[in-house]
Amino acid sequence: MSRILVVDDDEELCELVADYLSPEGLSVDSVNDGEEGVRRALTGDYALVVLDVMLPGVSGFDVLRRIRAASRVPVLMLTARGADIDRIIGLELGADDYLPKPFNPRELAARIRAILRRTETPADAITPAPTAETYTVGDVTLNTGTRKAHRGGELVELTTAEFDLLAALMRSAGRAVSREELSEAALGRPLAPLDRSIDMHVSGLRRKLGPTSSGDERIRTVRGMGYQYALDDGTR
Repeated sequence: MSRILVVDDDEELCELVADYLSPEGLSVDSVNDGEEGVRRALTGDYALVVLDVMLPGVSGFDVLRRIRAASRVPVLMLTARGADIDRIIGLELGADDYLPKPFNPRELAARIRAILRRTETPADAITPAPTAETYTVGDVTLNTGTRKAHRGGELVELTTAEFDLLAALMRSAGRAVSREELSEAALGRPLAPLDRSIDMHVSGLRRKLGPTSSGDERIRTVRGMGYQYALDDGTR
């Protein structure tokens, strides 16, 4: 049974989430302040953290920042409806996805299931799964079994969504991939109107991977379409 941590100061909402997710086969713990949320997220062996932006004392952004400094546990942010800046900041800080409040519990469950499906293979697995694939483009290598990416032989720390997005792009290196395809591959859901999640995750990848050895951009924007992972030296 996957364990989920909910960090939200709304106790009634925490109870509602627990009541709804328990029949889904998920074990739910909840805390109501940011400091305890950080401690539990880093020590509780959780499969996913549901984190509210608006917390008393320590903000959800600070909680996320501190979690990301030490852990790659998937984080789903809860944001105020219409607060686009909150979503952008959350994704920039390493959130895997977001859901605006108020939300339908069924939508929350669907988002959680989508993230968990992408993280079924442990990141620290010793032996890659039989279906593992390795992609190499230039100095970047990605293995879907170990769920690790290396640039120039050095490990690149990626969030769950960033890893799956990079895998989708490298799998189709040299070809433009639509935002819709990337949303399904990296977020496990259709691309919603005005949704900038993929754009923000691409921005994070560009920052972490840097330019190619020749100084060019690795992930190119294809206007009106999506993104393309550039072939650096013709290898794959």
